Amino acid sequence: MNNSKGGIYRRFVKRPMDFIVSLIAIIVLCPVFLIVALLVRTKLGSPVLFKQKRPGLNEEIFMMYKFRTMTDKRDENGTLLPDSVRLTRFGRLLRSTSLDELPELFNILKGDMSIIGPRPLLVQYLPLYNGHQKRRHEVRPGLSGLAQVSGRNAISWEEKFNLDVKYVDNVSFVNDWSIIFSTIKKVFVREGINSETAATMEYFEGSKVGDNK
Repeated sequence: MNNSKGGIYRRFVKRPMDFIVSLIAIIVLCPVFLIVALLVRTKLGSPVLFKQKRPGLNEEIFMMYKFRTMTDKRDENGTLLPDSVRLTRFGRLLRSTSLDELPELFNILKGDMSIIGPRPLLVQYLPLYNGHQKRRHEVRPGLSGLAQVSGRNAISWEEKFNLDVKYVDNVSFVNDWSIIFSTIKKVFVREGINSETAATMEYFEGSKVGDNK
């Protein structure tokens, strides 16, 4: 559980810090935003941004923004082709460098997200979480989190959710900045971008029966 200092940080410091850091990052990285946007427009076409509804704090739904990394290739029936086919070499580069995540800084500025927290996942996963896993929504979702610096897409869903809840129970200034620095290191090393069984991460289909700790 959070100690008193962690509680004060979570209630009074974390959100203002998120706002200031995201605003500074947007200003400093403005040239990078423009370059990536132009490259996405040239190599993948329009729209430049990928928009999708995601659950945030207390499972409230918000619109998350990312740079597009996939094409819209479809089969003869008009059905989108698998991620592995639509994810181009350029898209893989954006993901491996986490440049596709940059627009989420605007979500942080708005208050939908935090710099650090459990990653915002798909809305359709909400009914699949057990009681323990639902606790990941007790804080704002993050641009990065404990699960991301502990393996990202290379660890199982159960391991991810356990790390998410561990973070919820230990929110603090020191932990957040430790994860921030670890994230920067991971981006340069490019570890854990994909799972072993999918181009990105296989869909969550619910935990095993009885796994409701």
